[in-house]
Amino acid sequence: MDVLINNAGILRDKSFAKMELDDFQVVVDVHLMGAVNVTCGVWPIMREQNYGRIVMTTSPTGLYGNFGQANYGAAKLGQVGFMNTLKIEGAKYNIHTNTIAPVAATRMTEDLMPEEVLKALGPELVTPAVVYLGTEDAPNGVIIQAQGGQYSIACIVENQGVNLGHDATAEDIADNYSKIVDLTDAKPRSMLQLGG
Repeated sequence: MDVLINNAGILRDKSFAKMELDDFQVVVDVHLMGAVNVTCGVWPIMREQNYGRIVMTTSPTGLYGNFGQANYGAAKLGQVGFMNTLKIEGAKYNIHTNTIAPVAATRMTEDLMPEEVLKALGPELVTPAVVYLGTEDAPNGVIIQAQGGQYSIACIVENQGVNLGHDATAEDIADNYSKIVDLTDAKPRSMLQLGG
């Protein structure tokens, strides 16, 4: 039974206006392309044995943004997009791909948070979620957020929206904007549910 945990990471934090393209590229290469390269190595083995569990590592920065981390956020959300396709392509081979979104005290975060906060965010408090996502009973295509013993799900949702017809204009969008963005009945959706 094989489990892959894609957890490589580095930081090159600067505001986007001050960021060199090399700092953007190296972060994407380590976080996103590192996950792609390692996954490419195990994917044929998991398909052949009809079993595998893959855990990506995103971040609240990837999900929600954070000042000075455009490169990191883009790379981390890229892992979610990667998961969303692998969950579909791997399903018939019993390969489940999920993502952990941790907030933990690590070498990468030690200079970003006060000491008392770091003490409450031990990486061992993320471990139960990672272990669960590596089990035989793991879901497929889920993002579990974990920090300080708190666990939750992050997901992309879609509402019913408003049908403005084939002649819709930008003004129609503006006039109906509050209805278009109303999340009252929003639900998680997948490309399979949308038919493609």
